[in-house]
Amino acid sequence: MAHDQELIPVIVGVGQINDRPVDPQAGLDSFGLMAAALGAADADAGGGWLADLDSLAVVDQISFRKLNPIAPSLAEAIGASPGHIEQTLMASGDSPILLLNEAANRIGAGEITIAAIVGGEALRTAAQRAAQEQGTAISAQNASRAASTRKTPNFRQRYGLTAPVDVYPLYENAGRAAYGQSLAEGQRESAEIWSRFSEVADSNDGAWIHKPASVDTIETPTADNRPIAFPYTKLMVANSSVNQGAGFIVTSLGEARRRGVAEDRIIYVGNGAAARECDDPLGRNRYDRSPSMDVSILRTLDLNDVTVADIDLVELYSCFPCVPKMARRTLQWPIEKPATVFGGLTFGGGPIGNYMSHAVVSMVQRLRENAGLGLLFANGGFATHNHTIILGSRPIAAAHFPRSFDYQADADAHRGEAPALVETYVGPAAIETYTVLYNRDGSIKHGVVVAITVDGRRTLAKVPAEESATLDLLISGDVEPVGMVGEIAGNANGDQIWLRTG
Repeated sequence: MAHDQELIPVIVGVGQINDRPVDPQAGLDSFGLMAAALGAADADAGGGWLADLDSLAVVDQISFRKLNPIAPSLAEAIGASPGHIEQTLMASGDSPILLLNEAANRIGAGEITIAAIVGGEALRTAAQRAAQEQGTAISAQNASRAASTRKTPNFRQRYGLTAPVDVYPLYENAGRAAYGQSLAEGQRESAEIWSRFSEVADSNDGAWIHKPASVDTIETPTADNRPIAFPYTKLMVANSSVNQGAGFIVTSLGEARRRGVAEDRIIYVGNGAAARECDDPLGRNRYDRSPSMDVSILRTLDLNDVTVADIDLVELYSCFPCVPKMARRTLQWPIEKPATVFGGLTFGGGPIGNYMSHAVVSMVQRLRENAGLGLLFANGGFATHNHTIILGSRPIAAAHFPRSFDYQADADAHRGEAPALVETYVGPAAIETYTVLYNRDGSIKHGVVVAITVDGRRTLAKVPAEESATLDLLISGDVEPVGMVGEIAGNANGDQIWLRTG
């Protein structure tokens, strides 16, 4: 048993920080946020852990690119000399759970004893400094969009599907149609989930926004809740204009006990499962669900020999409503129960790839308060990467390490063939899904239709802003546009244009 304790991964320390400087020049950058979060995690674990780290893993950051790679200098700053140092290749929402699972596997293999995982983003400070220094405000959303854009726009980018906020509505609208919901019903579900998120955030010291929002406030477009990309309003999308850092310390059960960590502060790591969709959103086989999400969540339950009835708390990634909507249906998690422990990416805060580190912190804190099991589901990219893991206040009997978390083969086996993509097409086609993109003043930029041609291929078409009757058809809720047949024609700019017929 003593030997087994050396191979059982547990979390012993968690820490997070919000930085709200009056003067942005005095604010912490991403490096400073990470160092502060690790200091807090070390103190939470009783102190003295960081100098003995065997592994330091950092979630990539986009706020201060010039600081990359951060991991080596961060190790030096906290007085650590770990044999294993890494920084993720990109700032993806699944990164903290991926790094947690990797650390657990290394502990289970006897390769390391103490690991730290951390991330931080200071996009709010970066934008404010840019405004001061350059006289130009750079929004956090624009920074995220820039990180997603190629120098030479590809096919979907030419039609406006550039950043995650442009792509996730494709899942939202397809999902609503598949669920048999009206637009009003779909928006009400989103608002109900998000209102509960705001309540959780209000009760969480680590959250960014402490202001509960009612269902009506969230679903009603106003000057303060402007439309972003149909059907999402500002209060339904991730809030990346934050300065937040979070990290946690993972070790073996044996080491935790040797160092005197109280039993009721030790949180056990269960096995996890990951799978992904293809990188190109236009290469997906469908938009009303994600086979890789299904596999990630359901395999995690199987690996830990638990059912949803055994789960007390969940964090279902919430960059946009379509993700927790799909995840809760896969998990069969009731809408009446909060789908977050941190507060969601709108209210808790959306520090790009590091949100789930805050979720880990909050999950550990909640499990320490009330014994039980918690499920963490992470999503990254353009609904691309999925990684789920379970934490518990008690040992998880079925969990053992090391164990592969790669279940891509299962996801691929459950995925149908995607329609072939065609970039030039004229003729009749049916709407597979769609969105409408908005300017900052709330005016319509243009609509985007993902269409299926008469021979079963997929293509894109625009609905220009001046085509008000067609745009109204897409956003009014009077009819369901998904499945509607129309015509695609070309224009002088080389764009494909969606024409309403009938």
